[in-house]
Amino acid sequence: MSTPLYERYLRAERRRRWIIWLTRLSLLAAFLVLWELAARWAWVDSMLTSKPSQLWSSFRELAMEGNLFRHAWITGQETLVGIAVSMTAGTAIAVLFWWSTFASNVLEPYMIVLNALPKVALGPIFFMWLGNEYSVYGMAVAISVIVTIVMIENGFKEISRSKLKLMESFGATKLQMLRMVLLPASVPHFIATLKVNVGLTLVGVIMGEFLSSKAGLGYLIIYGGQVFQMNLVMVSIALLALMSIVLYGGVNVLERIARKRYHHGR
Repeated sequence: MSTPLYERYLRAERRRRWIIWLTRLSLLAAFLVLWELAARWAWVDSMLTSKPSQLWSSFRELAMEGNLFRHAWITGQETLVGIAVSMTAGTAIAVLFWWSTFASNVLEPYMIVLNALPKVALGPIFFMWLGNEYSVYGMAVAISVIVTIVMIENGFKEISRSKLKLMESFGATKLQMLRMVLLPASVPHFIATLKVNVGLTLVGVIMGEFLSSKAGLGYLIIYGGQVFQMNLVMVSIALLALMSIVLYGGVNVLERIARKRYHHGR
């Protein structure tokens, strides 16, 4: 049964969350108003910075033509595929490293070098090997998969060794330990890795589209810069920001579902 003190605490928490949301929206509104006024009153050159009212007009024109959503859909699709591939491949390699200490010791220096290598340098190679369409996926996976391996492997190392030793003492195989302890206990690490991957994969997709693609929001940004259409560039960037919010929100929903399931299930 909830006490008056607890009810008062809940009301204060709700009020605090509302204040945080209102402050965030107020900051965004203040930024947009300042941007609009600066462009209208010639504090800045609107040819170089555009302005919110022009962005809205450009957004409606591009949306009516249908091209904008086609490009946004292509970028979104490439990002989702990139996240899925990097999470699957990264988890499989992290499991291999946990399974075989020999493999982990042998391949660790290569992982460090690959992690430090600027991935944009691989762009021409991906283009020649995979073509202009699939090189975008190659760039997205190259940027996110190493971080996925490192984060999930570190998550495995944080799992209580006493639980694994206990299972081993009862004769459990490595496959049983992996399935019954390691993977379920690593769900928070998977979610944390997924949150990082959303941003990294999106960066990889946009870099790939900059280098070789003929479609997508990255292509629109490059094209808008080349023909000096700042409105097209700004609208594409705004859509990218919106896409990031949607993807991050999706991961948060997934996190809540996973927490509910694993907290109630254990």
